[in-house]
Amino acid sequence: MNDMLNIALAQLAPEWLNKAGTIQKIEAAIEEAAAQKAELVCFGETLLPGYPFWLDLTDGAKFNNTVQKEIFAHYLSEAVSIESGDLNSLCALAKQHNIAVYLGCAERAGDRAGHSIYCSLVYIDQAGIIQSVHRKLMPTYEERLAWSIGDGNGLKVHALNGFMVGGLNCWENWMPLARTALYAQGENLHVAVWPGDVRNTIDLTRHIAVENRMYVLSVSGLMRKADIGDNVPHHELIRQNAGELLSDGGSCIAAPDGSWVIEPIAGKEAVVTATIDLNEVRKERQNFDPSGHYSRPDVFELSVDRKRQRLVNFTGE
Repeated sequence: MNDMLNIALAQLAPEWLNKAGTIQKIEAAIEEAAAQKAELVCFGETLLPGYPFWLDLTDGAKFNNTVQKEIFAHYLSEAVSIESGDLNSLCALAKQHNIAVYLGCAERAGDRAGHSIYCSLVYIDQAGIIQSVHRKLMPTYEERLAWSIGDGNGLKVHALNGFMVGGLNCWENWMPLARTALYAQGENLHVAVWPGDVRNTIDLTRHIAVENRMYVLSVSGLMRKADIGDNVPHHELIRQNAGELLSDGGSCIAAPDGSWVIEPIAGKEAVVTATIDLNEVRKERQNFDPSGHYSRPDVFELSVDRKRQRLVNFTGE
């Protein structure tokens, strides 16, 4: 068994709300991670094509408002359609370099009629095949003005060179039962994706690492006022209300004992690789394994519905 795995975090700023431009940046980061011999590279929450920062900056809760409609319409047009092949070039790169990818994207879901957006975490394996699409269970606060509520279909872990890797979006990582659903499947490498900010990652990354005695990779986006392009409707209004730095990153990696492998990286784009050792998981599980010898299934039981939610199920022709 090969106990060692090279993993990379790619802390990028998007070509904000520009799908084609952001895909080009992601492709370059995959190439860079592959050049560093990474076997897994991870990207932040809805990096493709970007997090809905405008909501806080343009009075996003105004109902039936022209500004909000026009920005959302643009966001929808730039969102990812997996069925249409928007991720095909990234899948091809994953296969070419034998590298797995965890990617946060704003998904325009064809199986939900194609006009609502989900905060989705996509896992592409080393053969370039999409193995899971996890739609965020509960968008946080103002995110609900742009994103729809997801389901449990993507609560899955994936075998990767001896490790079992799973992931959650942003504040889902605070949800004990969502974490438990992954832990019980043997997760020993957890990917937590964020729009950015050290304040989100500095404590929870190490907490999750110690809770399940595993490696945790938190990967964030970066967002600066300068990243608000002229292609975005009402870009002048958004810039007017934005600070110079909307999201400062905070990507990091913690070890199973809670120590830092990579401390939070702030204020810059970076592709950083680290080598992790499965034997460190085994050593820490000796005294605590929350889904194994320290669990009590006779007292506690969790039921998880992993069916993909659909409005209509058609039968016959």
